[in-house]
Amino acid sequence: MIVKMKFLSISGPRTDIDRVCDKYLSKYEMQLENAITELKTTDNLMPFAEVNPYKEPLQKAEQFAALLPAGNMKIDTSMNCEEMVALIRDLNHDYLELQEKKELLGKKALEVKEKLKVLEPFSPLELDLHKALRYKYMKIRFGRIGVDYYKKLEKYLFEDLNAVFMEGTRNENYVYGCYFVSNAEASKVDSVFNSLHFEKIAIPDEYIGTPAAACENLKKEIGETEDQIREIGQEVENLMTSKAAKILGTRKRLEELSNNFDVRKMAARTDVGDNKEDYYILCGWMGEEDVAAFLKETENDDRVFVVVEEDREKFFGDPPTKLKNPRFFKPFEMFIRMYGLPAHNELDPTVFVALTYTFIFGAMFGDVGQGLCLFVIGGLLYLKKKMNLAGIISIAGIFSTFFGFMFGSVFGFEDVLPAIWLRPVEAMMNLPMIGQLNTVFVVAIAFGMALNILAMIFQIINAVKAHDTGNIWFATNGVAGLVFYGFLVLTIVLYMTGHKVPGNIMMVIFLGIPILMFVFKEPLTNMVERKNKKMEEGKVMFLVQGFFELFETLLSYFSNTLSYVRIGAFAVSHAAIMEVVLMLSGAQAGNPNWIGVVIGNLIVCLLEGLIVGIQVLRLEYYEMFSRFYKGSGREFKPFNNHSKEL
Repeated sequence: MIVKMKFLSISGPRTDIDRVCDKYLSKYEMQLENAITELKTTDNLMPFAEVNPYKEPLQKAEQFAALLPAGNMKIDTSMNCEEMVALIRDLNHDYLELQEKKELLGKKALEVKEKLKVLEPFSPLELDLHKALRYKYMKIRFGRIGVDYYKKLEKYLFEDLNAVFMEGTRNENYVYGCYFVSNAEASKVDSVFNSLHFEKIAIPDEYIGTPAAACENLKKEIGETEDQIREIGQEVENLMTSKAAKILGTRKRLEELSNNFDVRKMAARTDVGDNKEDYYILCGWMGEEDVAAFLKETENDDRVFVVVEEDREKFFGDPPTKLKNPRFFKPFEMFIRMYGLPAHNELDPTVFVALTYTFIFGAMFGDVGQGLCLFVIGGLLYLKKKMNLAGIISIAGIFSTFFGFMFGSVFGFEDVLPAIWLRPVEAMMNLPMIGQLNTVFVVAIAFGMALNILAMIFQIINAVKAHDTGNIWFATNGVAGLVFYGFLVLTIVLYMTGHKVPGNIMMVIFLGIPILMFVFKEPLTNMVERKNKKMEEGKVMFLVQGFFELFETLLSYFSNTLSYVRIGAFAVSHAAIMEVVLMLSGAQAGNPNWIGVVIGNLIVCLLEGLIVGIQVLRLEYYEMFSRFYKGSGREFKPFNNHSKEL
């Protein structure tokens, strides 16, 4: 159902706005409208220009709350505003100190890792780095050379180059190592190595012992530094955990205060001057029950002035739409939102969709075992994750189970349970002029006819609520359409059941008159409403256009009705597919492969269940909604909705 909305204007001393929001408005759902825009005819209105003082502390509180370990924790909301700000300030001071230490250690670890990266390729070298880098009569150069150039270098070393090269490690591209050369030959040897693209790598003389020993010391230093970083991380976690209840309470309370303060964005203030006290003004929509409770709560508060404006939507636009349905039907609001919310003067189709969607789904996907699986799995997901689609699947599973009993099918096996009603593949019936036809097809079309008639009744109700004379009496889904289609359905039912059909005079009255009403809808509406409007096009064009529109209307009646055949088609195809699954798994031969049975049922449940779900939704949107539902409403968005969810 749609909650009836009232438009409120709330005012009081400007300095009292926070108290009113915190004490009163935080308890109720209210969609605020921009007061300056709504009250544009009022003089001396100005916007609030204050900066939200809770925003920065709230950001810190959210940051600290994110550092808490997962799990349910107590929430302490006993602190006042000053205590909460002090808590955030002290926590932030300690946290920043620890973070600074952590960052310094992180930089140190990176520096050491860079040193290790430089030195590690030389770890196989058997030399004392500290001594080698201080040789008096000899130079040592560390670096790397390309693999291809290294072969040329070996040739030079063997022939006449007065240098010794010690290889460290190598990879597919480079050979790492160092060469020794006397001071006298250094220039010549360096030029040769440079010509062979030897890339020098600077090694500091701070290391003691061999490169391998130096690498081990660096790794040890990295490990110690990372241990210190982890210790600081644990300190941060302990710090936050020790204040967990207060942090969570502070975040919750600051969220409320921040949201309440942001009400100023939609509020207006009066600028009276002469040192008189300014006033705030808030206006917006609230549910009728909330309005009554709010008025009762504020009746003795002389600092709050509330005005409820009746029939405001006639002058200032339509109210927003707030849906309120029983918990069982709540998940189906998802389908309504996907199509569009109902306007305030429309019927809420949530219950209708819930009942028809699940009933049709069950008829198209009737199986006791698969239905129970959908019910259990969907229900568990809905209870745990609050997924609306899972709730819909669970309820649809109930109807699948029901029709499974009606069809006598359990995971495709039709010899376990007797069919309470019929077997979809086998049931046939004789119809005049048609002959034998599957029973479920006939029932599906009859069910579709009933739904079309019900949709027309909903359209008439919506038109009455909207005071739309044309759509009440003369539209194809109004009274004229209901009479025309209803009489056709009655005639078909009487003929198919062997009864006498209505006579020619009744045919002319109940079919001819509605057709004339379809064609002359516009002039008839103008006549009833006593409007003197001229036809924009000529009479001939009006009649031609009316003829083609009538043809389209009759075609739509026919196609909409036949569209429900898919209910029976899927019921038959589901049974046939399960027969194939059981045949492939050897169940019909008396020696079933249970793995094949399980996999087959799983595939059918997933793929066919998805297809059936989409097809039923198509029937809802295109065959039913198109007859009575516009979905032109705007969603009700209370300013304190987020704080209520926390």
